[in-house]
Amino acid sequence: MGSITGAVLKTLLLLSTQNWTRVIAGNSYDCDKPLVSALSPASFSSSSELSSSHGPGFARLNRRDGAGGWSPLVSNKYQWLQIDLGERMEITAVATQGGYGSSNWVTSYLLMFTDSGRNWKQYRQEDSIWGFSGNANADSVVYYRLQPSIKARFLRFIPLEWNPRGRIGMRIEVFGCAYRSEVVDLDGKSSLLYRFDQNSLSPIKDIISLKFKTMQSDGILLHREGQNGDHITLDLRRGKLFLLINSGEAKLASAHTLISLTLGSLLDDQHWHSVLIQRSGRQVNFTVDEHRHRFHAQGEFSYLDLDYEISFGGIPAPGKSVSFPHKNFHGCLENLYYNGVDIIDLAKQQKPEIITMGNVSFSCSQSQSVPVTFLSPRSYLALPGFSGEDQLSATFQFRTWNKAGLLLFSELQLVSGGLLLFLNDGKLKLNLYQPGKLPSDITAGVGLNDGQWHSVSLSAKRNHLSVVVDSQVASAAFSLGSEQMYSGGTYYFGGCPDNSFGSKCKNPVGGFQGCMRLISISDKLVDLISVQQGSLGNFSDLQIDSCGITDRCLPNYCEQGGECSQSWNTFHCNCANTGYSGATCHNSVYEKSCESYKHRGNTSGFYYIDSDGSGPLDPFLLYCNMTETAWTVIRHNGSDLTRVRNTNPEKPYAGFFEYVASMEQLQATINLAEHCEQELTYYCKKSRLANQQDGSPLSWWVGRTNETQKYWGGSLPDPQKCTCGLEGNCIDSQYYCNCDADRNEWTNDTGFLSYKEHLPVRKIVVTDTGRPHSEAAYKLGPLLCRGDTPAVVTFSFDVGNGPFEISVQSPTLFNDNQWHHVKVERNMKEATIQVDQLLPKTQPAPTDGHVLLQLNSQLFVGGTATRQRGFLGCIRSLQLNGMSLDLEERAKVTPGVEPGCRGHCSSYGKLCLNGGKCREKLSGFSCDCTFSAYTGPFCSKEISAHFGTGSSVVYNFQENYSLSKNSSSHAASFHGDMKLSREMIKFSFRTSRAPSLLLYVSSFYKEYLSVIIAKNGSLQIRYKLNRHQEPDVVNFDFKNMADGQLHHVEINREEGMLFVEIDDNARRQVHLSSGTEFSAVRSLVLGRISEHSDVDQETAMAGAQGFLGCLSAVQLSHVAPLKAALQPSHPAPVTISGHVTESSCVSQAGPDATSRERTHSFADHSGTRDDREPLANAIRSDSAVIGGLIAVVIFILLCIVAVAARIYQQKRLYKRNEAKRSENVDSAEAVLKSELNIQSAVSENQKEYFF
Repeated sequence: MGSITGAVLKTLLLLSTQNWTRVIAGNSYDCDKPLVSALSPASFSSSSELSSSHGPGFARLNRRDGAGGWSPLVSNKYQWLQIDLGERMEITAVATQGGYGSSNWVTSYLLMFTDSGRNWKQYRQEDSIWGFSGNANADSVVYYRLQPSIKARFLRFIPLEWNPRGRIGMRIEVFGCAYRSEVVDLDGKSSLLYRFDQNSLSPIKDIISLKFKTMQSDGILLHREGQNGDHITLDLRRGKLFLLINSGEAKLASAHTLISLTLGSLLDDQHWHSVLIQRSGRQVNFTVDEHRHRFHAQGEFSYLDLDYEISFGGIPAPGKSVSFPHKNFHGCLENLYYNGVDIIDLAKQQKPEIITMGNVSFSCSQSQSVPVTFLSPRSYLALPGFSGEDQLSATFQFRTWNKAGLLLFSELQLVSGGLLLFLNDGKLKLNLYQPGKLPSDITAGVGLNDGQWHSVSLSAKRNHLSVVVDSQVASAAFSLGSEQMYSGGTYYFGGCPDNSFGSKCKNPVGGFQGCMRLISISDKLVDLISVQQGSLGNFSDLQIDSCGITDRCLPNYCEQGGECSQSWNTFHCNCANTGYSGATCHNSVYEKSCESYKHRGNTSGFYYIDSDGSGPLDPFLLYCNMTETAWTVIRHNGSDLTRVRNTNPEKPYAGFFEYVASMEQLQATINLAEHCEQELTYYCKKSRLANQQDGSPLSWWVGRTNETQKYWGGSLPDPQKCTCGLEGNCIDSQYYCNCDADRNEWTNDTGFLSYKEHLPVRKIVVTDTGRPHSEAAYKLGPLLCRGDTPAVVTFSFDVGNGPFEISVQSPTLFNDNQWHHVKVERNMKEATIQVDQLLPKTQPAPTDGHVLLQLNSQLFVGGTATRQRGFLGCIRSLQLNGMSLDLEERAKVTPGVEPGCRGHCSSYGKLCLNGGKCREKLSGFSCDCTFSAYTGPFCSKEISAHFGTGSSVVYNFQENYSLSKNSSSHAASFHGDMKLSREMIKFSFRTSRAPSLLLYVSSFYKEYLSVIIAKNGSLQIRYKLNRHQEPDVVNFDFKNMADGQLHHVEINREEGMLFVEIDDNARRQVHLSSGTEFSAVRSLVLGRISEHSDVDQETAMAGAQGFLGCLSAVQLSHVAPLKAALQPSHPAPVTISGHVTESSCVSQAGPDATSRERTHSFADHSGTRDDREPLANAIRSDSAVIGGLIAVVIFILLCIVAVAARIYQQKRLYKRNEAKRSENVDSAEAVLKSELNIQSAVSENQKEYFF
């Protein structure tokens, strides 16, 4: 039976996506052994059993003995099936079945676990999935991998739902392995002190791991400190863990030297919790259970001056003090390691490095308290008291998140009425209720709905009431006349039963939802296990022996710094002062750009914008200049004119610019904008921008990408020119920038930088002002952006009380050259807009507005009357109130509008060749060569490569994931995404070697395709689509293909049909017999096959030789391996081995053609001259010589005329440019302006004199 179960589990490991919720990859140990099958019947227990043949001992997976499984006496939500594994085990998976051959099965269940058999904890998968889906019939097995795994001795299955036509029925199996650990028990007064060798540890690195469990909410888990206030402390406070790291004098600690990280919640639940602390320099990783906090400190944090000892469980060292209150830890520690040292093992062996203080034991004592969970407002627990006693007393502990709820009601005898103890607004109130009289209240405590355990003690005797909450006493005396209070016999905790039960219980505030424990009545502890078994009291909707409270604010789902608060069932976010709104503070209250503020009617001014909307970036303040265009103005600290002298390449000047926003905020703003620009002015006098000898920059600027930029205002990145170089009006026509003329006079290169990917300017560097009379100056304007990228459609109208807008935002941009459908509606009650399949947006209509829109102008489509912000694109199918408008007829008589929507690609798309796709642009089209083996403007430039001896290019379609040990028959589950039933292959080649491997496509299933030149020079195509058959071979032997000529090959396969064409003249159609599908494609190889492959002998021989020659335009369906290797536009899974260089496979005659192709290699930049070429017609005739001389004379005369005209034109240009430049100089730059004016006159005289 065990082998069957093991086989089922192994099959399960392979078919993970159907049965496992999550599979852990890379387990280094085997922890999947069945644990239940070997247990004795005594290890099984249950809430009840239908009969002796339905007992829990028959609940083993796949067993048929007894009635074929466990079934309880009644089917309700209070039944459970429990197993005792005998000792703590690591449990990695569970499996369930229904009752054999029956209609009894469970469709969902809870899984509980514990070490002691008491205080059960519910397993919650990834903090979100509470229950497990069960079975759909009696015999199928449903498995779940537990991530994280459970370490426990006892497991309990609690059915939630079952087959409605049957009853509860279960068979189970649990998988895992033995769990070994070292444990120490600390009693709140004891601790361990570890002293270590000072040479064994690094002052900048620590790794600490441990597990702990406790019932106390406070206590020091570990502490290490130094002489100057440096310390590392792990402190449990109010059930949360605080990691405190202090660097420097504690009294002088600045904000960046004191770190306080908080993780976890409700950690005082007497269950194990894991902790991992990793500190390396400034990096700190803090992990508690499944929650992790990563922190990177700033400043002088990497070094901590600490003593060579660390304490666990307290701070026992005499004479040492810390600046915060603390208590010793009371609970158990397990597997405590400090930098790889097993601390508990050293303590057990009484090693001298460990000093034990107080009472320490090496086994973990188990708590016997039994908590109870009140699951809903209808929950209650009714317990009998002692009727007629002249004293009423009760004590208990509770924890909850709810502000209100009934805790206790007790009816009184002789005095009609009762005592109510309840929560109201987080405070405890004791109320003496008497009909016809005003209630009398006693209030105690505050903020008791904080999720912490609070103790309550209630007593009433004669006419005196008192209540104690967490040691805070509140009491009062009530006037009852001659009557006294006597207990009424029944205590109702948490709520009241329905009136149909005849109870006099009163509940003015609703039921309590939370946990209680340690309930005592008249100083006698209540046995809640007897309540669970039905022998004491009664209850409804309780979970006994478990506290099911959870912290819904961990993790905190309130975004953008919103404050999380919670009740028992949900959480709430307080978004005040965050700049965001909504249920989770997700929606920004600020607009994303100045353009959006303009749409709301705002005028120029300072505004907060939130460029990424609901993203992680904070809003920031900037200026919006609302002209005809809404300009976003982002200023920096370097707007004044800055002059630079005395610099050289060894001693450069660097000017930095700090903006009012972070670089991330700037990037989001720039990406959102339609256009951005920044004016950069560079004044120069004998200060060049570039070295004309080698082109290296002498001055440059750095933008957002941290790259050196050598182009200046008005130019795009590629030309690397200045404005005058683009316009052809530089002061010296030899250069593309005015400053490069290197003249001893002031000039400038000014313009707007508008390439968004490089903006904003972050730094400017000047290196050429070290020569006599050399100087430079620069001025950088603010970053200006306008427009929004189209991702929002807005419906705007005004019914007489101001503009009203409703918008739909798309996750993708609308300028994608696709049709989008828009539907808007406005009626008396609401306005609605819907775009494409996005969710419609609806808002109530504004109040106090007109019922009908009073509109009297023409209808403008695609623009406004002033033609601002006109639409560029196509509009069709326009309907207004059900009436279709004929846009095409109107377009025929409207300037700038054309009927139809042909676009540029309909006319010019045929210019995109070789599989290139035509893409529409605003003023033209472009060819997208992404999926083509060619490049260039029209995808017509082939990408070719010369392959040297032993070289190869390998394109990997997918990685070879390591499979489990018996998964060979299930590889398709890992690699099924690359099955080809058809492919298209094209390439050209030229070689003189045979045999040669041209192309090889491999599979994980030993299937392959090879295109080779055989030893006899024939071209062979070999398909092996079934590893159990020999390959299909298509042979072209009409000529020797290794003849040094360029040959073209095209292969098309449609399942079993193969079409091959060679050099546009040899065509063949073949039916493949080996199969129709290429499964699990692995890689494509050009050249030599370097790895071992299971191929036929001919392919192996060609693969060993590889390829020597030129390959061109290689394409397999949409993959172009040579293009990915030689001209990658993004990272590609390509590997190049050997000498592979970009080349041109131009066809050349002769056997030596291969060696004479034009190659461009990093190893050889020089050209060669072929000295063997004879000089033909070297001796010319005399008449030819005379004619040449006459032509030279005429050419010289023409050159003289052209030079004179050019000098005259240059003088006029120089006058006009100097005047223009002097006008643009800012009035604030008076000194520089005066220098420019004086120099202007001098330059003019020099120019005239020269002429």
